[in-house]
Amino acid sequence: MTGITGLGRKNTFVLTIRDADGIAAALRQALAEAAPEERPGLERAVALVESTAADESRLRARWVRSRLAAAGFTGDITSVAAVKALRQAEPGLSLLAAVQLQKDAVAHPE
Repeated sequence: MTGITGLGRKNTFVLTIRDADGIAAALRQALAEAAPEERPGLERAVALVESTAADESRLRARWVRSRLAAAGFTGDITSVAAVKALRQAEPGLSLLAAVQLQKDAVAHPE
């Protein structure tokens, strides 16, 4: 995911577009048709995709960390400076949206 849309000055909703559901469905189909020696790897792949797709706030937290890292921010993620760096990295973010995204990142440390 390269960006989060819908976080303008007047909007605070997040629209996350992912194709994890399609990938999981394709893996489940491959698993259903797999030879016995292929099953363990495909079962693990299905589990990984499903666990990754399960938590939206974790996805937002990873996005925040990636944007801060790309901006060169190395400080405390709970700081005001982190919110400022996030808003500089993504100029369309409102203050409220940036703070909400920061809270996701704080709630889901790496």
